[in-house]
Amino acid sequence: MTTPIDSSSSTPGLTQSLSQATGGQAMGKDAFLKLLVAQIKHQDPLKPQDSTQFVAELAQFSSLEQTMGINERLDLLALQSRGLQNTEVVGMVGKQATVRGSMLTIDGSGTGAAVGFSLDGESAETKLIIRDQSGRTVRTLDLGQRNAGTSRIQWDGRSDAGQVQPAGTYVVEVEANTEDGSPVTASQQTSGIITGVSFDKGYPVLHLDNGTDVPISDLLRVDSTPVTPSTP
Repeated sequence: MTTPIDSSSSTPGLTQSLSQATGGQAMGKDAFLKLLVAQIKHQDPLKPQDSTQFVAELAQFSSLEQTMGINERLDLLALQSRGLQNTEVVGMVGKQATVRGSMLTIDGSGTGAAVGFSLDGESAETKLIIRDQSGRTVRTLDLGQRNAGTSRIQWDGRSDAGQVQPAGTYVVEVEANTEDGSPVTASQQTSGIITGVSFDKGYPVLHLDNGTDVPISDLLRVDSTPVTPSTP
């Protein structure tokens, strides 16, 4: 025999039905409908559910269904927007990009490569230390005093002894100090041609021809033609 459920209170039977319908998760429209049917099925025939309460629950179901429809449309709009943004990023392939990073690549011809960095304050002495992949220092450039802001320097691809360095990737370190020897914070930049874009991490990652892979959030500038740096 089915045990009647008093519609005037929240009973263990209804709680159990809700738990089974929702699986412990936020209640969706299907779960809500299952709960409503279970409530009607188990109500006491001699004390049917109050009509006002029943209408209120139907209104709640209708509101829930409309809200879920709005959420689905918003998700679709977000997906379309993300697709458009990805298309714009792919359009950068083949252009020169300046990104946050400390690596640069030379081709071994003696033409070198551009080195970019930004200082948070004015420095009294500034040095660029260039190391090969083994960590060996191949060149130290003394740039002297530098103003706050961005600087772009051309390294000629040679060692301190004037020897042309082989093609490959090199790491640049910036050392900057004030007159009293206090360090000046420097953020480094690297430039290269964007050879590809990947999206497997959930966000665009730029791949440069100098071997640098950076998220789109590290992109500082895009140029259609290379920017000519100053010489130290």
